[in-house]
Amino acid sequence: MSYQLQQVNWLKNRERLKALREKVFVCEYHIPKHIEFDQFDRISQHIILLNEQNTIIASARLSQDGLMSRVAVLPEYRTQTIYRSLFSFLVSIAKDQGASEMSFNCILQEKDKFIKSGFSEQGLVFMEAGIARQRLSCPIEKFTSTEFSLVH
Repeated sequence: MSYQLQQVNWLKNRERLKALREKVFVCEYHIPKHIEFDQFDRISQHIILLNEQNTIIASARLSQDGLMSRVAVLPEYRTQTIYRSLFSFLVSIAKDQGASEMSFNCILQEKDKFIKSGFSEQGLVFMEAGIARQRLSCPIEKFTSTEFSLVH
């Protein structure tokens, strides 16, 4: 199977991005729409992964400071190959933007595995969508996507 990664504009692709994220985060993970779609959508970089039928099967967003979020992948495509492709593309965009580190809001249950992989804690624990999280970051040149799966 071949896939195509694209960097896209939120305003031009809003409906397509929303449809995928609603399937994954709102329907599957029960995250309220008012939390799923926020003010950062308009100012973040967005990527999509298309299958051979030109259907979006995954998406993610990246803020100017290297924060990765809203990584949505349809269930039948959740493989390490797909996640590696998404995160590699995000790192490439972040480097182009001049980011020096990559970060994400980690659920607390998974924090230790990322700390062991070279991530460090940033700030305090906070609640997002009813889930305790903490921001973790690492230098961009040390970033590896081998541990990742779902990132909201």
